[in-house]
Amino acid sequence: MSTDIDRDIEVTRQGPVQILRFNRPAKKNALTGAMYQALTQALKDGDADAGIAAHVFLGSGGAFCAGNDIGDFLSMAQSGGSGMVLDFIEYLPRVQKPMIAGVAGVAIGIGVTMLLHCDLVYASPDATFSTPFLNLGLLPEAGSSLLGPRLMGPQRAFEMLVLGEMFSVERAQHSGLVNAVVAADALEVKVMSVAQRLASKPPEALAMSRKLLKGDVSEVAKRVSEEIALFKQRLKSPEAREAFQAFLEKRPPNFAKLGAKS
Repeated sequence: MSTDIDRDIEVTRQGPVQILRFNRPAKKNALTGAMYQALTQALKDGDADAGIAAHVFLGSGGAFCAGNDIGDFLSMAQSGGSGMVLDFIEYLPRVQKPMIAGVAGVAIGIGVTMLLHCDLVYASPDATFSTPFLNLGLLPEAGSSLLGPRLMGPQRAFEMLVLGEMFSVERAQHSGLVNAVVAADALEVKVMSVAQRLASKPPEALAMSRKLLKGDVSEVAKRVSEEIALFKQRLKSPEAREAFQAFLEKRPPNFAKLGAKS
């Protein structure tokens, strides 16, 4: 059964498992404001539905998620209408039911940081992971500045989130971001099999166990809020303007011309 929330976010259900599929393959599933809104609503609806036991994230067209759509992101930044993005980011640490991701192809930006909130992540051999926030004069988001070092250790987190190094699937697995590497043609079957296994467990015990493992949600939520406040400042910075202008003009950015301060 399909739910027509947004054509670029395909929401379906297989028994007690809700599947959220990024369905914008021509743009490598880069997220628009409407897609963020659809994701947030689907997660909230699934959490409120006693018949849903788990959420699954999947990509399409050989990609998982290429992060924010740059054009849409620039438009929101200029208008200040970033509420749909913030709603999604702020809800991620508050999701009540297990989240499982199947990553094939590229995962960039929010396509990576959202994985830090997932309970299980499986990936195909061609999966790659990168967070080029600083290349755009911006900062890590979605709680990644807290969750990244916890999961990967401070040096590997710095390498990914600050240096912007692309991680292969092997490096991601070694860093703890990926549970297992699965053949591309078996990835979705594996993810759904695990989701159905979770759905078969006692729901109250599952919820309590997950809550214990996740720890204090308020700590993550606080960091998300801190990141958002700084992110908004950075969007107005000369460094960010230069980075976005360079991207649109298809040239390397020149931060040196801005001087020591931004």
